[in-house]
Amino acid sequence: MSTILVTGGTGFLGANLCLRLTREGHRVICVDNNSTGRLENVREIAEHSNFRFLLHDITEPLHINEPVARIYNLACPASPPAYQGRHAIQTTRTCVLGALNMLELARAHNATILQASTSEIYGDPLEHPQAESYRGNVNPIGVRACYDEGKRCAESLFFDYARQEGVDIKVIRIFNTYGPLMDPNDGRVVSNFICQALAGRDLTVYGDGSQTRSFCYVDDLIEVMIRMMNSPKGFTGPVNTGNPGEFTIRELAERVLAETGSHSRIVYRGLPLDDPAQRRPDIGLAREKLGWEPAVQLSEGLKRTIPYFRTNIARFRGED
Repeated sequence: MSTILVTGGTGFLGANLCLRLTREGHRVICVDNNSTGRLENVREIAEHSNFRFLLHDITEPLHINEPVARIYNLACPASPPAYQGRHAIQTTRTCVLGALNMLELARAHNATILQASTSEIYGDPLEHPQAESYRGNVNPIGVRACYDEGKRCAESLFFDYARQEGVDIKVIRIFNTYGPLMDPNDGRVVSNFICQALAGRDLTVYGDGSQTRSFCYVDDLIEVMIRMMNSPKGFTGPVNTGNPGEFTIRELAERVLAETGSHSRIVYRGLPLDDPAQRRPDIGLAREKLGWEPAVQLSEGLKRTIPYFRTNIARFRGED
């Protein structure tokens, strides 16, 4: 049985991926320094014979004694309050040094490696929807640059390792994703709204709420991630992965209020710096090459996500 290594494995996406891979019978090594992830996210499989957790920061080289066939590189702070604040430098270090170290590991093991890149590389896009050919409109010195430019640099490293070292790479660009195991304090709009609604607090909309986003349910994202990893050698991407359904932030707030039955108000605050006005993926390439498109639309995804937060609301309040 081959081994699959997942970096960032106790985070939101990483934990959901580890859960699925382990349930499907794969041997999984979950690597994380737990700076933003939580061991509780993988508690269900912690004692499984095919699962192993390794506490490690991928900005340092990683040596694995057993053969590794596949590497999913998901490690990176993805919380806007974190990477725009105390974790800014660490975010760049993780994107760049982490990518280098994981690419070296992939080269040493002759493993296929997938990079979890992001729609943030498109910045505040002048092209809509965004296709993979679009090169972006990014502020390289703004408060979001550590994440945006860090991921752009990681993509560059991946393609250079493919060209120069022959490493088998896969690159996906992830658009807004939500679902169970989200950190309630990560600053993402879906978790913010759900937690505020369940706690009876005002829902905070930044700007006038007319900016748009596309929201992909986590199960759909994990499915396309695995399909990309299983795609033929030589198909590198990058491939947009997200739900092309487009909603204003105000519409999202109204849907969360309706689904939670909350009587909270919607309040408006100043728009953060470099906040994109619109974001929607062109997923034509994922449809053509991977036979994939999202199966779970926003209304159903919220119905599946809200109970997770409702069940854990008391503990989440303690973390505020």
